[in-house]
Amino acid sequence: MQHLVRELLAKLGEDPDREGLLNTPARVAKALTFLTSGYTADIDDVLNNALFTVDYSEMVIVKDIDFYSLCEHHLLPFFGKCHVAYIPSNKVIGLSKIPRLVDVFSRRLQVQERLTNQIANTILEKVAPLGVAVVVEATHLCMSMRGVEKQNSFAVTSAMLGAFRDRARTRMEFLELIKLRSALPGFRDASSLACMGED
Repeated sequence: MQHLVRELLAKLGEDPDREGLLNTPARVAKALTFLTSGYTADIDDVLNNALFTVDYSEMVIVKDIDFYSLCEHHLLPFFGKCHVAYIPSNKVIGLSKIPRLVDVFSRRLQVQERLTNQIANTILEKVAPLGVAVVVEATHLCMSMRGVEKQNSFAVTSAMLGAFRDRARTRMEFLELIKLRSALPGFRDASSLACMGED
């Protein structure tokens, strides 16, 4: 990878041998290896059997999970917040495992829509809850640094599965609890967001 970065620097018109760039290939290789470490992560190892039988059937929410990812189209960062909820049937997952799942899927070359669905579908598969909801809000540097150059725009995607898809009241409760309506004045109500990105 370092050889390829050196070649890229030269193609950009730079001198890879100048002082400021001498260690850049190694730094870039190290950074990209970290930022794409999700490819080598094993979901079962990440969860580490942290599933527990409990008598609890109300909504569990972990919100405001910071994440950073790389857009697969331009290799530029996108970043923001992820909000995750599920309704247990008879198992709950250790709370720290949900942000770890977000990290696994965000540390890959991504599009926001797929990232949202991967988080939701994995929780559905591994925990078997009554429903899963994931909302992702992100700023994309491929939109703000280049292209349309809209610095204040951000994208919102959602995945609503099981009870969150079938029950409008459950979906509304989740969106109210993460306070998304106040952050998105363009939406008439929370239910309009709940239809975005469903898959």
